[in-house]
Amino acid sequence: MNNYLIKAGTIVNEGKQWVGDVLVLNGRIHKIASSIDLPSGVKEISAEGKFVLPGCIDDQVHFREPGLTHKGTIYTESRAAVAGGITSFMEMPNTVPNALTQALLEDKYLIASNSSLANYSFFMGASNDNLEEVLQTNHQNVCGIKIFMGSSTGNMLVDKAEVLESLFSRVSMLIATHCEDEHTVRTNLALFKEKYGEKIPVEAHPLIRSGEACYLSSSLAVSLANKNRSRLHILHISTEKETHLFDNTLPLEEKHITAEACIHHLWFSDQDYAEKGNFIKWNPAVKTAEDRAGIWEALLDNRIDVIATDHAPHTLEEKSNTYLNAPSGGPLVQHALIAMLEKVKEGKISIERVVEKMAHAPAVLFRVQERGFLREGYHADIVIVDPNRHTSVYKENCLSKCAWSPFEGHTFEHAIDSTFINGRLAYHQGEILEGKNGDRLLFNLA
Repeated sequence: MNNYLIKAGTIVNEGKQWVGDVLVLNGRIHKIASSIDLPSGVKEISAEGKFVLPGCIDDQVHFREPGLTHKGTIYTESRAAVAGGITSFMEMPNTVPNALTQALLEDKYLIASNSSLANYSFFMGASNDNLEEVLQTNHQNVCGIKIFMGSSTGNMLVDKAEVLESLFSRVSMLIATHCEDEHTVRTNLALFKEKYGEKIPVEAHPLIRSGEACYLSSSLAVSLANKNRSRLHILHISTEKETHLFDNTLPLEEKHITAEACIHHLWFSDQDYAEKGNFIKWNPAVKTAEDRAGIWEALLDNRIDVIATDHAPHTLEEKSNTYLNAPSGGPLVQHALIAMLEKVKEGKISIERVVEKMAHAPAVLFRVQERGFLREGYHADIVIVDPNRHTSVYKENCLSKCAWSPFEGHTFEHAIDSTFINGRLAYHQGEILEGKNGDRLLFNLA
């Protein structure tokens, strides 16, 4: 049965919260009201004392398939996402092979159609030599174009000025960028190798992948976008200085330059390397407490528009290597929403703003069709959160294939109770409910 009446929950949606019911019929939200009688053939789920939220849309994940499936697969990582209240994801092109042709991009969509529990979209990758392939991308069923303005897997570094100019001037759909200046990073790395040899401490990571490297690249991207009126979305802002590149005077739907903050840059600082080591090694790096505070300020005043995870699993063995040999990235989808709700508990942000930044804003920014809000007629992507049940994180309950978390040992104040994907109950009180897979996301052209 895929018809449900979610009863007496505290609905959080579009800046408000109230106690009410949500009726789900045939995969859609049929009715939202203060009280709805139970129709025949509909299963009632009590949400009394719990929050009912629109499902989160994560605009940056790395699910590792194809080619890196020892780290994760679309199936395993989408299960972790659903358990964390993420109902839709947008995945990056630096798999193996890189998604640099339309055929390789569609291969990923085929894998997801057969295995993803959550709704899905995949970025088309740009390189120094695939502009014509990029220009063939379908605006209506692909979330955007990804440009790595910093090193990545395979042939994905775009570092030629004329190529960047062509991409920003000719691509009409959203361009998402990873911004770190490669020359600066390589220069810094050479200096630290000269000082430490192969024994560079992980605490050097934010000095090698420095704030200046980020700002140089981000400011270049903003300059190119302003010159060409491109739709630019800069991913994982990691410095306070970068936040001043962005505007908060326009409503989100009118912005052509937007920005994203990630869970790890909102949660950790360089003071945590001593304890966490490579397990909080990301690119861009987790930087100072002052940078973290600046990112929070920009998030709350709407210079930064969305919260994402940059979920990027690696095996425990890989992460246990020395600094130079340990890859960057870590698993976050399972605990992202409850991590942000922890910040609600601390008074750092309201639950209404968490919903805005993790559900509403990604839907608006990417022009996702009929998702990201609790609205009658929309797809029933819904999360029920229990504020009275804790979640303790340990290896045995990590659902990502890599089976670890940077949050290991932490107990969160909330628990994901239930997740609905297109009206189907896909996760309920600790159990993944296998069944119909998620849908390919569709996008409005304007």
